Amino acid sequence: MLLELIKNATLLITLCWMHGLITRYLDERSTTGKLFSGALFGAACVIGMTFPLTLEQGLIFDGRTVVLSMAAFFCGPLVGLIAGAIAGVYRLWLGGVGAMPGLLNILMPVLMGLAYRRLHMSGRVPFTFLSLLVFAGLVQGLQVAILTVLASDQFAASQQYAFALWPLVLVLIPSTLVLGYLLKDIRRQKRDREALRQSEAQLQAITEAVPDLSMVLDEDGRYVKIKSPDSTLLFSEGECLLGRLMADVLPTSQAELFMQLIGRTLASDQAQTIEYDMQTPAGRRVFEGRARRLDIKVNGKRALVFMARDITERVALELDRRIAAIAFESPQGMLITDASTRILKANRAFSEISGYSLEDVVGQPTRMLGSGRQGPEFYQAMWRSLQETGLWEGEIWNRRKCGEVFPEWLTIGAVHDEQGLVTNYVASLMDISERKNAEQKILHLAFYDPLTGLPNRRLLRDRLEQATALCRRKGQYAALIFLDLDDFKNVNDVYGHQVGDELLCQVADRLRHAVRELDTVARLGGDEFVIMLEGLEFIAEEAGSQVEHIGSKLMLALREPYEVNGQHFFNSASLGAVLFNDEQQSVDELMQCADLSMYSAKSAGKDTLSFYDPRMQEVVSQRLQLEQDMRRGLAAGEFVLYLQTQINQHGESQGAEALVRWQHPQRGLLGPGTFIEIAERSGLIAELDLYVLKQGCSLLARWALEPRLAGLSLAVNISSRLLFKDGFIDILHQALADSGANPQRLKLEITESLLLTDKNEAAVRMQTLQAIGIRFSIDDFGTGYSSMAYLQQLPLDQLKIDQSFVRDLPGSSSNLAIVRAILALAESLGLEAIAEGVETQAQHDVLLANGCQHFQGYLFSKPIAIDVFEAMQVCASV
Repeated sequence: MLLELIKNATLLITLCWMHGLITRYLDERSTTGKLFSGALFGAACVIGMTFPLTLEQGLIFDGRTVVLSMAAFFCGPLVGLIAGAIAGVYRLWLGGVGAMPGLLNILMPVLMGLAYRRLHMSGRVPFTFLSLLVFAGLVQGLQVAILTVLASDQFAASQQYAFALWPLVLVLIPSTLVLGYLLKDIRRQKRDREALRQSEAQLQAITEAVPDLSMVLDEDGRYVKIKSPDSTLLFSEGECLLGRLMADVLPTSQAELFMQLIGRTLASDQAQTIEYDMQTPAGRRVFEGRARRLDIKVNGKRALVFMARDITERVALELDRRIAAIAFESPQGMLITDASTRILKANRAFSEISGYSLEDVVGQPTRMLGSGRQGPEFYQAMWRSLQETGLWEGEIWNRRKCGEVFPEWLTIGAVHDEQGLVTNYVASLMDISERKNAEQKILHLAFYDPLTGLPNRRLLRDRLEQATALCRRKGQYAALIFLDLDDFKNVNDVYGHQVGDELLCQVADRLRHAVRELDTVARLGGDEFVIMLEGLEFIAEEAGSQVEHIGSKLMLALREPYEVNGQHFFNSASLGAVLFNDEQQSVDELMQCADLSMYSAKSAGKDTLSFYDPRMQEVVSQRLQLEQDMRRGLAAGEFVLYLQTQINQHGESQGAEALVRWQHPQRGLLGPGTFIEIAERSGLIAELDLYVLKQGCSLLARWALEPRLAGLSLAVNISSRLLFKDGFIDILHQALADSGANPQRLKLEITESLLLTDKNEAAVRMQTLQAIGIRFSIDDFGTGYSSMAYLQQLPLDQLKIDQSFVRDLPGSSSNLAIVRAILALAESLGLEAIAEGVETQAQHDVLLANGCQHFQGYLFSKPIAIDVFEAMQVCASV
């Protein structure tokens, strides 16, 4: 019997092992798992019945009750019924006198196990040692009791073996306990494994869902594990970091920072944080890191978990927020409204400007600030601009809390959400009351004479332009009268300017009262006044008669004595008039005509009126037309550079002098003799020189990109007006910077007469420019000032021998002596000398023989266009 018990115990252990495999690899709650479990338990019963305790033929005992009861309890009805069915079929096959009790002892433990399961699941019977012991006793007791179904003689025979049966029963009860607890432990292990898998799955899902970089680092700073949702978060994209040390991967300062973090983390029970920036494949990024010590060692070393989050955008947004907060508290008034223009927030500057506190305006519509000066059309245009462009700015009148209406400059911007809908409006406003007052004052100063209050030249020109246009439309004549007081200078010289100013005020008052309201009286300056008469007759003779009548009236009014500080003065006036009725004559031409006729009146004996004679204007008109053409031509870029080459003693080109030509649209290409004098007289010479200088800088920058042209220099003539122009040095610096030209290739040519203006100032400016590499040459040397003093004081680099000394060479001994003296002077001062106007080989030979090493003139090249010059240089270098 001991052998059978050992076999059944082994069977139970094997059963538990196989059930453990099923529960590990199959879901016992699925149909497949239940079928396998039922078959397993049934097979265990069949195997147990092959090693039974046989009392007599057909009457056997084994561990099926233990197996089936626990199968039904732990695995449910389907598993218990399948196991019972398998065991029952096998028991029927065995047959014998105990077949019927055997079947009952198969059905009974299944039903008992299911009943125990039901009571346990309903909470009425706990699964404890005591309850399981009671359950096992009942099952084994019922097994013995079922023997009563045997025939009396068979039952009596079984009683004869009671001494052997009860030990078996006593063994099966502990077996039930053992199997129950083994199965419970298997179930608990399965639940633990399931919980562990779920936990791992959840942790994996959480890890994958978190957009942060996570790493495991050991105490040496070695990368043990890396999880990065984006490789651009790492220091090096595509490079394998696992197993490498931070010190081998990161910059030294960065690695030290992380090693400090590792040390703090391993020494603390608390998580450690760090904020750092790092150069990544996506650019410079800012990270926020958090490290926590692991409680177990990794590969025998202490380790930690480090997680880092890219906070670049958050840092940028925080910076923007701080900037916005500072900007909101700017000196300008600021308002923030919702989409319906109800005020949400206002800054202190708004309260100071409007007088309203924050509590006064929050929740109120912005229309509470309206002054009523702007009509509905104004606001309709404003909202149309906001809807179309999201922005509006302009001048508007609003009302302060005290009721005062004031002008402000208002800028409104719309804030849109991701769907493009307006969520807020941000408005900035600035009180421009002082600016408006200043503008009014500036406007009055700009258009009115501060002494007499009469319109000045600027306003007169504007009204004159309007009058010419009106005359053309209506066909009426108008007149312009220039008036100059006779002998007014004597008043200023004898009695002083204060008396003279008072006299001028009285003259202005008389002139205002002597003309009609539609006429204009203006003061140009000094004792010069202008009267513009409008709305005259349609016929020139009749209009002239009107002008003559008004002129006589004016002269009569001005002949009356003036009283200033008790003194009486008598001052007549000379008048010059010109008629006009269309726009054929410009404003400048009309004023020039009236001025000429006024001087004609002066020449005629003063105190008279003179009308304009067209012949006196013919010469002036030509000059004026050419001056106007120059202004237009400068603006239109009609002036072009021509270059005349400069060579050395070896015949090699060293550079060129920039000479300006005017490509006139009607008159063709004009040389400088046609327009330079007019440019100097009109003040356009500085603008022309600056134009040439900027073009020269651009040309040098272009040459620098061509190896065959890069070594050439360019000489540019500048006038005194440009050299002494305010900000000239800054202008030249900017021209060089904008073009990218090398200043060492630029040479500025100045005339000796320029130095008479202000030699000291010229020296300062030239030294400033020479410091950046610009060279200077004295043009036409020997024809002007020619003082040794300025040659020593000025930062010069070159003397240019005037062509007047070169022209008569070699025949003129006096010119040859001057040339030799200039060359000797240049050599002694360490200056370069260049001869201009070299037209013959004989001139070149004599200059070369006397030590001149640089030449310019028709012998080598006439002034030519830039492209022709560049082509010649390229051909010469081939």
